[in-house]
Amino acid sequence: MSEFFEKVVWITGASSGIGEALAITLGKANAKLVLSARRVDELERVAVRTGLPASHLLVLPMDMIATDSFSTQVDLVISRFGRIDYVFQNAGLTQRSAVIDTDLSVYKRLMDINFFGTVALTKAVLPTMFSQRSGHFVVTSSVAGKIGTKQRSGYCASKHALHGFFDSLRAETYKEGIRTTIVCPGYIKTPISLHALRADGQLHGQMDTNQEEGMPVDEFARRLLRAVAAKKEEVYIGGKEIFGIYLKRFLPGLLSRILRNREGA
Repeated sequence: MSEFFEKVVWITGASSGIGEALAITLGKANAKLVLSARRVDELERVAVRTGLPASHLLVLPMDMIATDSFSTQVDLVISRFGRIDYVFQNAGLTQRSAVIDTDLSVYKRLMDINFFGTVALTKAVLPTMFSQRSGHFVVTSSVAGKIGTKQRSGYCASKHALHGFFDSLRAETYKEGIRTTIVCPGYIKTPISLHALRADGQLHGQMDTNQEEGMPVDEFARRLLRAVAAKKEEVYIGGKEIFGIYLKRFLPGLLSRILRNREGA
C-alpha cells in the first residue's frame, strides 16, 4: 500500500460497503482521505474507523444528484489538501424489477446517480488533475456493466454507460498523466441490495442470498487497491460469476441461454 502513502484520496459512497472498506484499508496506508456520502453520521463513524488523525481526514457530505455543488466541493478539497490524487467513484444504486413493471422515474434516478453524478464529479475534478498533470479515477462498475441480467435493466444500463464514458476519458487524458481504472465487482458482501429500487421506486429492503454469500468486502478492497497501484485499466473481482464476462466475450450464445433460463432475480 506504499503507493497511497500521504496521497489525497477522495471516496464517494464512503459511508458503507465497498467505500467504507476502502477507507479503512487506505487509512492503514496513511492516505489523506476525503469521505463523501449523504449520511454525515455514518461518514463520521467511518472516519473514526480509519484510525487517521484529523489532519488526514475531510468529511465532505454530498448527494450525487446535486451536481451543481460539485465544483464548490472540489474547491473545499483543494483548500484543505492542495491536490487530488485519486477519486474512487463508488456511490451507486441498484434495482430489482422487470422492465415491463418499472416506472420511468426509476430509470431516471438510476442514471442520475450511477452515471450522470459520476460524470459530473469527474468533470469537476478534471481541471485540477490537468493542472497537476497527474491523477487517477477509479470507477466502480459491476459484472452487470458487462452483462445484462433479469431485474437489473436500469442498473445494467447505467453501468454499461460508465464503460463507454471512461474508456473515452482514458484515451483523451492518458498523455496528461491521468489514469482510469474501471472495476467490475461480482457478488460482494455489502448492503447494496437493501437499498435497491423496486418497480415503483420504493426500497427492496432485502439482503439477497448471492450478496450475503459474496466475497468479504475487506478482501475486495485489498484486491482493488493492488490493481489500482498496478495501474490496471479494467479489473474483475468476485467469485465464479466473473466467468460470465468471459462467456459474453467468447461464447455469447451460451451465456444468453444461461441468463434467460435463470430463475428469479
